Amino acid sequence: MLTYTIRRLLLAIPTLLFISFVIFAVIKLSPSDPTANLPLTIPPEVREKIRESLGFNEPFIVQFFLWLKQLVVTEPKVWMNNAFGTEFEIGQRMISYQTRSPVLDLIVQRIPQTLWVVGTSYVVGVLIAVPIGIISAYKQYSVFDQIGTFIAMIGFSVPTFFTGVLMILFFSVNLGWFPSIYDTTHVVEDWSSFLFQVKQMIMPTMVLALFNAAQISRYMRSSMLDNLTQDYVRTARAKGLTEKTVVLVHVLRNSMIPVVTVIALNLPSVFGGALITEQVFQVNGLGQLLILAIQGGDVPTVQTVTVIFAVLIVLFNLIADVLYGVLDPRIRYD
Repeated sequence: MLTYTIRRLLLAIPTLLFISFVIFAVIKLSPSDPTANLPLTIPPEVREKIRESLGFNEPFIVQFFLWLKQLVVTEPKVWMNNAFGTEFEIGQRMISYQTRSPVLDLIVQRIPQTLWVVGTSYVVGVLIAVPIGIISAYKQYSVFDQIGTFIAMIGFSVPTFFTGVLMILFFSVNLGWFPSIYDTTHVVEDWSSFLFQVKQMIMPTMVLALFNAAQISRYMRSSMLDNLTQDYVRTARAKGLTEKTVVLVHVLRNSMIPVVTVIALNLPSVFGGALITEQVFQVNGLGQLLILAIQGGDVPTVQTVTVIFAVLIVLFNLIADVLYGVLDPRIRYD
C-alpha cells in the first residue's frame, strides 16, 4: 500500500503540471490588463514597466514557469515609483489585479470560512445519507423508502441557490430564527457568541448538506440492494449470525466501496458548488473570491483558485483508491 501511494503521488506531479498548464493557457487567452485598476494619473511608460516586471513581455512558456514559481514563493519583491509615491508589490509573488495583495494571502484568509461551511455540510450530508440509504435498502418499498426517495429527488432537482433563497425567506424573513447573511467578522469568545456562530452556519450548511445527502443516499441504497442478494449474505445468515451483524458488518463494508468513491470524488465538486451558496448567504469564502475575481478580470486569482480545485480532485482520487484496499481485502496494490 505504501509503495502504491508513493507511486501515485509521483504520478500526480506531472498530472498537476499538465492541468496547471491547461488552466494557465485557457485563462491567459482572456483579455486582461494588470494595470487596468491603477489610477488614471499613472503615465503609460510606468504602466509598461509594471507589465514588464510581471513578465508580460516574456514568451508564453516563460510566463508559465514564472507563474508556477509565484505559486510557491513567499518573499515579495517591492518596486517603488518615486515620482508618484506609489508602491507596488510585484515580481516574486502572485499579486491580485484587484486588491494588489498576494493571492495566496487572500486565499489563506478565506479558506477557514469555506472549510467551516463546506466541510460541515459534507460531514452532515454523509451522516444523514448513509443511515437513510441503509434503512431504505433493507426496508425496500416501505414508507420510509418512499419518503427517502421523494426527499432525494427534491435534493437532486432543486438548485442550491433556489433552496437557499427559500430558507432565507422562511427561516430568516418570516420566522426570524437565523440571520440571512453570514457574518465572517464574527469571533467566538463565549457561549453566546458560539451559539450565534452555529445559528448563522445552519442555513448555508443545510442547503449544501441536502444536495450532498440526496446523491450519496441513492448510491448507498443501490449498493446495499446489490449486496443484500449476494451468496455470502445467505451464508452468513445460515451460520446463525444476527441480522444486525450481517447488515452492519458484512453487507455495509462491501457496500461502502462504491460509496467511498462518490464521497471522495464529490468533495472537490462541493467546493465548486459552494460558489453560488456563498454568494446567496454572503459567506466570505473561496467561492465568493473566485466569482469576484472572474467579474473583475483578476486573472492571477482565478488561475490560483482553479489550480487549488484541481489539486483537491487529484488528492481525493488518491484517497479513494487507498480506501479501496482498506475496505476490500481482495484489493492489493503491492
